[in-house]
Amino acid sequence: QFQLVESGGGLVQPGGSLRLSCAASGRTLDAYAIGWFRQVPGKEREGVACISSSDATTFYTEDVKGRFTISRDNAKNTVYLQMNSPKPEDTAVYYCAAHSGDYESLSPYEYEYWGQGTQVTVSS
Repeated sequence: QFQLVESGGGLVQPGGSLRLSCAASGRTLDAYAIGWFRQVPGKEREGVACISSSDATTFYTEDVKGRFTISRDNAKNTVYLQMNSPKPEDTAVYYCAAHSGDYESLSPYEYEYWGQGTQVTVSS
C-alpha cells in the first residue's frame, strides 16, 4: 500500500525556518512527481511547490518563490519542503501528494495519493 507521511510541522517564528518531510512507503518515490499543498479552514487547497519525477524540475507558487525550496532524496524515499523566512500567512495544514505523470503541477486534481497533513503555524 502506497502511503505518504508528512512530518516536521510545528510552531515557527516569522523569519525563522522549518523543514517539512514527506516519507513514502510501499512504493519508491522516484516514479512519482510530488507536490506540497496547504489549506486553511474555509479555503481551497493551494499548491505550493512541486517537483517532477525524472529530472527534478521544480515549480513554485508566486507567494513562496525565493523562500521555500522543494527537493527530493530518492535514496531515502523522501521529499522535503524547506521553508525559510516564513510569514504568518503561511500558516496552514501542509500536505504532500504524488502523481504518476512525469510533469510538475500545482493543481490538486492531478494528484492521486495524499498524506494526512502536518500543521504549520507561523507566529511570534
